[in-house]
Amino acid sequence: MKLLVYVLNQVELLDKFIKALKEAGIKGATIIPSSGMASRLFGSDDQNLIGSLRMIFDQPRKESNVIMMALEDEQVDTVFDIVDVVLGGVDKPNTGILFTVPIDRIKGYKKRV
Repeated sequence: MKLLVYVLNQVELLDKFIKALKEAGIKGATIIPSSGMASRLFGSDDQNLIGSLRMIFDQPRKESNVIMMALEDEQVDTVFDIVDVVLGGVDKPNTGILFTVPIDRIKGYKKRV
């Protein structure tokens, strides 16, 4: 089993992502609204010169979503494919990050047949 973590920076794509997961037979995800460290550092009232320049050239995103899923190993590639094909991937800047972590033990997980 794997814990898949997807930080989706393009929050407007969340519904599209969830729908694609459902169509692929993947049920169950936890979605947590989040913000990045840069938006906290450069979004404060006491902005410094670097923060001001960054805001001119690269508008920091205000929000993102952290999506976590406990998946069977064979489901991981399906989710990676959905992110690539349906959402356009995470290769471009400010699109997000996607990774897995092994799950050694789990309780409360309901295996779907």
